[in-house]
Amino acid sequence: MYRTHTCGELTLADLGKNITLCGWVQKSRDLGGMTFIDMRDRYGVTQLAFNADDDEALRARARELGREYVIQVKGTVIERSSKNLKIPTGEIEIKVADLAVLNAAKLPPFLIEDETDGGDDLRMKYRYLDLRRNPVRNNLVLRHQMAQAVRSFLDQQGFLEVETPVLIKSTPEGARDFVVPSRMNEGQFYALPQSPQTFKQLLMVSGFDRYFQIVKCFRDEDLRADRQPEFTQIDCEMAFVEQEDILNLFEELISYLFKKVKNVEIGKLPRMTYADAMRLYGSDKPDTRFGMQFVELNPVLQGVGFPVFDNAELVVGIKAEGCASYTRKQIDALTDFVKRPQIGATGLVYLRYNEDGSLKSSVDKFFNQEQLQAWAKAMDANVGDLILVMAGDADKTRKQLNELRLELGNQLGLRDKNKFSALWVVDFPLLEWDDDTKRYHAMHHPFTSPKPEDIALLDTAPGEVRANAYDMVINGTEVGGGSIRIFEKDLQQLMFKHLGFTQEEAQTQFGFLMDAFTYGAPPHGGIAFGFDRLVSIFAGLDSIRDVIAFPKNNAGRDVMIDSPSSISQEQLDELKIEISAKA
Repeated sequence: MYRTHTCGELTLADLGKNITLCGWVQKSRDLGGMTFIDMRDRYGVTQLAFNADDDEALRARARELGREYVIQVKGTVIERSSKNLKIPTGEIEIKVADLAVLNAAKLPPFLIEDETDGGDDLRMKYRYLDLRRNPVRNNLVLRHQMAQAVRSFLDQQGFLEVETPVLIKSTPEGARDFVVPSRMNEGQFYALPQSPQTFKQLLMVSGFDRYFQIVKCFRDEDLRADRQPEFTQIDCEMAFVEQEDILNLFEELISYLFKKVKNVEIGKLPRMTYADAMRLYGSDKPDTRFGMQFVELNPVLQGVGFPVFDNAELVVGIKAEGCASYTRKQIDALTDFVKRPQIGATGLVYLRYNEDGSLKSSVDKFFNQEQLQAWAKAMDANVGDLILVMAGDADKTRKQLNELRLELGNQLGLRDKNKFSALWVVDFPLLEWDDDTKRYHAMHHPFTSPKPEDIALLDTAPGEVRANAYDMVINGTEVGGGSIRIFEKDLQQLMFKHLGFTQEEAQTQFGFLMDAFTYGAPPHGGIAFGFDRLVSIFAGLDSIRDVIAFPKNNAGRDVMIDSPSSISQEQLDELKIEISAKA
């Protein structure tokens, strides 16, 4: 055996034991006739002691060890004279009798410490070294714990874990597919699954009434902090259920995870309709850790003679409690924030409710004090509050004000990563209009069932049809979403028609599913959680990259293994693929 114990388990209860440890050299320090080395493995750190009085040659060898050398030591557990109670092994050290260098190491390109000097790009290139650091390793330990807890819970609920194919058929809806050429079928391609959607529905047709899978999914889309080209879902489906059954069971799963992994009680999750989420927060994933709800001000602020308000479809404001002391410079910075191209607002109007009871607005020449008082009353403002108002097209203005609300939440410390606020958003629109293609697209996917009472509206007012769809939102992040599925062929054909598919296109793309529905498909529905997002929220992180062992960068590249990369002409010829000259 290379070792009898790990570097994280020895304590005062082990005094006098002869042990063998293996690990990496974390740091070394000389004090008089003693050399101390911190040796690390994934379980912890143990201090090694080399005494010149006992063995000068051994101590000399220890002094030659560099950072990240892989070593084996044999020795005796003794009590430390200078204890470190911050670590589990901090009351003991190893009096080393024998030292073996298992592998020397070059000096790492950055410090392998909790607080490192390596930037993101450098640490991504040497990710195998970055994974040795405690914060990164702890994220993967958390990920493991959550995966085990998910499996345990779903197993107890009668779910079967079933693997579905990775090489599937490309479909036109949703994000871009990653495609894989088939050597054996010249000129044809597989796609990597964006989700196992059709397969889990086929499992319901097969009689597997409770399915789950912690599964890799792939989408060829632009990246950001909470996106990767490959990501992991907790994918679930159930037969013979209604929406309420799914909401209750998976609310129980999330509560179980919070209690099991973080020892946090999140309580009963409230429900909010999509319409209310957009009206009150300008987002279908509202951050409800803090208030600052939208107040629509059209009746109060229009008709006074201020063209910006009078000509707007929507005038809407938020109240920042206690922020009347914001300086003009701070308000100008907020105005510049909403004018950024990615937000696109044209301006911002403010009203201060000063400590002396007076009201000061950026549009004072259009509003008298009595009118400003009505404005403040509509916002339920008190002395010391700051009101911020935006106006314009309703949908755009709500989204812009949502960005401002979140920015204020950050500035005011209202988005505490150690506080958790979860809710269900329900009653989504079934369809959304796309100005580019001039047609409706499925807001979730083409297999989402409309609410039965709204089916008649598909022909007359498709934009008003509500879906049997639901999202779980935690701290302003959508962590999961799903729906009750269409399980009848006629309704599925009607849905394809309203999405602009011809009968031939629908048969070509989804004929296998339509055929399956003719053999007795049960009512069914499901949900998929973004596992990476869920872990990042539990870890208090902004980016899912930090909870993935080997992530891609923002350009979709793995800089560690230099991928994607070119392939040989021989491989291209074998696949019958020709690459055109670069522009």
